[in-house]
Amino acid sequence: MNPSAIVPFSRCCRPLVLSLALMCLPVAAMAEEEWPRGHYPLPESGNMVGEVYRVETREGQTLLDIGREHNIGYEEMRNANPDVSLWAPDPGTEVVIPARYILPPTQRQGVVINLSELRLYYYPDVAEGETPRVETYPIGIGREGFNTPLGVTETTMKLKDPAWYPPESVRQEARENGEPPPEVVPPGPDNPLGQHAILLDIPGYLIHGTNRPDGIGMRASRGCIRMMPETIEALFSRIDVGERVNIIDMPVKVGQEGERLYVQSFKPLDEQENGMGDLLEALHQLQETEAASQIPVDYARLRESLESSSWQPVALAPRPDDAIEPEPLQWFDEILAMRPWHDQLDTRQEG
Repeated sequence: MNPSAIVPFSRCCRPLVLSLALMCLPVAAMAEEEWPRGHYPLPESGNMVGEVYRVETREGQTLLDIGREHNIGYEEMRNANPDVSLWAPDPGTEVVIPARYILPPTQRQGVVINLSELRLYYYPDVAEGETPRVETYPIGIGREGFNTPLGVTETTMKLKDPAWYPPESVRQEARENGEPPPEVVPPGPDNPLGQHAILLDIPGYLIHGTNRPDGIGMRASRGCIRMMPETIEALFSRIDVGERVNIIDMPVKVGQEGERLYVQSFKPLDEQENGMGDLLEALHQLQETEAASQIPVDYARLRESLESSSWQPVALAPRPDDAIEPEPLQWFDEILAMRPWHDQLDTRQEG
């Protein structure tokens, strides 16, 4: 590793600035080690929760079956297990469960949806004496051409066993395929909304279940937020009308745990945006996370993570045997020569 890639952050950046029943139990009544998958106590310091662990496949399981069992979506499982067959892994195959998360740098209230991450975070209100917590779930979002809108909104209505009234675009596709355009799809196995829907104060957009759970963790909807049937059922009774919902697009997150910094990056919704904008956003978050610290940062690892869309948090600290030279990389010097970084940052979050 190039020693010049490792510098104290404050020195170089200062100029820049499983069941469904278990899921529905009151969390306060359970010990933390018994919490449902995807439920975590908020850290007293830092902004990271969860852990990466491994399991072995059973006969007849697909990689998506395992992901669903462990609260992980399609893209997360595929990126964590690139050499494992998606549909027919051999029994006994070791599979990585990437259940370690950097919390989005937003207000910890209500629902936060990070589109690039294909993941929803829920910060429930807790009674006095209860442990503050976060719950996180994989989601499906709008495919290309059907982008999910960004911004802070709220829930307006909750529907059990909703009927689906297809939009004109769906009806037009049916006509083009020589099929009768559907007027309404009643509740049942053919209804793409599943059994639960939560309407948002954005006309035409919902958080809802699905009759195709294999699509959770990918861009496959017409702009709505899809959830696993069992996860939206677990949330449905607890999310109130008027709940705050913050929809962001943050393909880069920076985390801190103890004396280590981490970066987690995802494939941007607009692939053309990947590159300098993400680098500047990462540097901005690094400053916000640990501006006055002397924690060393390995900028070679930072750059590699951004270029590869790591999905999992990557430690930015050098290995113990690495020599630390307080010199930034040449590419970092090039950034310093650019106009002030804060004028270039892409505003991809609200609230």
